Amino acid sequence: MTPDEIRALRLADPNAALNLSRADLQEANLRRANLRRADLRRANLCGANLSEATLYGVDLRGADLQGADLYGAGLYGADLSRADLRKANLHEADLQGADLRRATLYGADLQGANLQGADLYGADLQGASLQGADLRRATLYGATLYGANLQGANLYETNLYGADLQGANLRRATLCGADLQGANLRRADLRKANLQGANLPHFQIPEGSLIVWGKKNKILVQLRIPSNAKRTACLINRKCRAAFADVVAVHNLERSVTVQNSYGLTTYTKGERVYPHAYDDDIRIDCAPGIHFFLTRSEAEEW
Repeated sequence: MTPDEIRALRLADPNAALNLSRADLQEANLRRANLRRADLRRANLCGANLSEATLYGVDLRGADLQGADLYGAGLYGADLSRADLRKANLHEADLQGADLRRATLYGADLQGANLQGADLYGADLQGASLQGADLRRATLYGATLYGANLQGANLYETNLYGADLQGANLRRATLCGADLQGANLRRADLRKANLQGANLPHFQIPEGSLIVWGKKNKILVQLRIPSNAKRTACLINRKCRAAFADVVAVHNLERSVTVQNSYGLTTYTKGERVYPHAYDDDIRIDCAPGIHFFLTRSEAEEW
């Protein structure tokens, strides 16, 4: 069925249920087409122009939408489970309540899209652009968001349990009340993100006196964190920091090592207590003021 035939059917009966299952509509021009509640299961819409199309409640299960243009399309309540949307343009699309379970959205453009309450369970959003997207109360359980750009996105009460957010840009994102249990946030950018009330993955370090390790100018240093020293881990990697520490051992001939950073010089000398120029307990960042360390020697050696 051609785009002209689809439009003719809609003109004849605006409420007709269109059966376009497995239709070949590759690179078809369906801009602003009314496809409300159409059956497009496993249809080939690769490279098709569906910008500003009406696709409310449409069945697109398993459809091929690679590189399709869905700019501003209305996909409210659409079923896109297991659909292939690689590199698709969904900029400012309305996907509120849509079913995107296990959909492939690798490199897709979802900037400013409305994904409120959408189900993205197990979806592949690797490298996707989601700047300013509305993901309030969406389900991203087990989703892959490796390297995705979520800067300024609204993830209020979003389910991100077990999601892969490695290297994701979450700068200035709203994560209030979000479930991040089991999520992988390694190397994610959480600067200025709002984590108020979020259910965070277990990351904090034990209280009490601790023997820990650091690497200073490529020299291994053993430290003791006194029980009264403030300490924090961060969400994005295994590096920790403390308000002060006692130097147990310095693994070089001089038994001391001096480190220079943007805050000045810090000297680690065996048997002495070392203080940083300042201490910052912000869990969202790793390169903040403090005495940096790892909980295990192997982690320090690999740094």
